[in-house]
Amino acid sequence: MFWYFGYGSNMDMTSLRAKGVEPHRSRRAALHGWRLRFNVQHFFRHEGGVGNIERSGDPSDVVRGVLHLCEDAHMALLDAAEAYGHGYDRIEVTVDTDEGPQRAVAYAGLPAFLNDGCLPTQRYLNILVQGAAHAGLDATYVDALRRHPVQTNPEPPPFVPPPGNYPVFDAEELARRPQYTALAGCVFDMSAAREYHRYLQRFFGGRDMTLFHLKRLDQSDGSETLDDVRHGRFTPAQRRYLDEYLYAYMHEYAYAGRFVYE
Repeated sequence: MFWYFGYGSNMDMTSLRAKGVEPHRSRRAALHGWRLRFNVQHFFRHEGGVGNIERSGDPSDVVRGVLHLCEDAHMALLDAAEAYGHGYDRIEVTVDTDEGPQRAVAYAGLPAFLNDGCLPTQRYLNILVQGAAHAGLDATYVDALRRHPVQTNPEPPPFVPPPGNYPVFDAEELARRPQYTALAGCVFDMSAAREYHRYLQRFFGGRDMTLFHLKRLDQSDGSETLDDVRHGRFTPAQRRYLDEYLYAYMHEYAYAGRFVYE
């Protein structure tokens, strides 16, 4: 067992469970002498910046979050979710709780991924606010999160695949192509992805990522299913979110065909 301090989207239990982590206990905690930043640049530009902690040395600075008691097996899941060694480092911190100080694992952004010009998206900030409010964090802190400036993105038009005679893939065929990935019925070739995206090949390759993204939407309750995807049962917000990602995939990778869910 280990204690994990979540200060970003992992304050929210729905978000944490989407990563496969179901903690035994969770309680509010505070990290003094550190500041919350949103300067870890997301892999996809439309997602803006995500949470980071930076030591300030000023004891009046505080990052509030949720302390989770996790199984040892959860470490690998958290490492994968936080791109450990690539986007984030895993560090040890001492947080204050209602039951006293506690040593815990936390994740801090690596210098190569930091961009002080980044802002969080409203989607990401909503997840933080939901998690912080549900955990009973200080109301002033929650309100400051709620009022934080956000990155604004233009409304995407419905995604239309490029014209051409492209092959059709099913799950079995996709699994045989570790450089290919699928999203919302479209297949993309990641083999020529820029260096910044090479890390994602091991997670996206050979898989359909539609549910992965849907379960990270701020409106997700974790109940989305492959059957919903198969039949195109998307809310307007889900459809917009998928369209944003389809355009992002198209920008980063190469369109390679159509994916069927039967």
